[in-house]
Amino acid sequence: MNRRKFITTSSAATALVGLKANETNIPKIPKANLKIFATNWGWERSLDELCANIKKAGYDGLEYWWPKEVKERNELFDALKKYNLEIGFLCAGGSKNPIEHLADFKKALTSAVTNTIQKPLYINCHSGRDFFSYDQNKAFIDLTTETSQKTGINIYHETHRGRMLFAGHITRNFIEKNPSLKLTLDISHWCNVHESMLEDQPEMVELALSRTEHIHARIGHQEGPQVNDPRAPEWELVLNTHLTWWDKVVERKALEGKPITVLTEFGPPTYMPTLAYTLTPVANQWEINVHMMNMLRKRWVN
Repeated sequence: MNRRKFITTSSAATALVGLKANETNIPKIPKANLKIFATNWGWERSLDELCANIKKAGYDGLEYWWPKEVKERNELFDALKKYNLEIGFLCAGGSKNPIEHLADFKKALTSAVTNTIQKPLYINCHSGRDFFSYDQNKAFIDLTTETSQKTGINIYHETHRGRMLFAGHITRNFIEKNPSLKLTLDISHWCNVHESMLEDQPEMVELALSRTEHIHARIGHQEGPQVNDPRAPEWELVLNTHLTWWDKVVERKALEGKPITVLTEFGPPTYMPTLAYTLTPVANQWEINVHMMNMLRKRWVN
């Protein structure tokens, strides 16, 4: 079976899900207060050049790991000010020990929310680990809830492989038991984890969408968290499935009169598929992310 036939066959179950996006190129939802952020993932030049390119491309801001070093913080804040960009920070811990992991996470989070130079529009958390217990991971939610209440800063937990919310059914349990939990939805990970377009878990998806405050706009599929190029026709149904999910979040936020933030997060090699032996990426990461930004802005604002 060739690749196109395989994708068409394996995506057949998503056809009805993707149909809405195909029928109405621009969804009939209220105009969104949309802010789209760029990633520094894969960028190898200076922060000043990154922010200059982000501004020129038309992004509103940058999502960036909270810098541990003062020198890097100063470089970041200087570039943000120079190009008039907003910031969303990423925070995480790294230890396999739950107590040490939480302590590292708390240190980064506290430093990020108390910085006096530029208040982040949000903080996105890579929270806990997939092998921590429920109670060990719940401690991250309790900490961020308290921190958000004290500071007024929006703090979200990402649906990410290897982390606390690595799968749909696990996330559902956390949502049902923690009313304060707010999500960064990177649903591409769940497509990979569950090896499906989640057509067999619609209630779980709807629950997650109802708690989503920030979207990571990458297109995942049944066999991976990132298609090689979302502009390719073989991924149309998969793309439209993601768009239909995201439309529901944007519509809810628009009706609430609240802004919605989105990160375009197609990654570099080898997250980006590559050719054998040479590791040459099969597509241009920057071009894809800018394409996603322009497509989503047209869809939800223009």
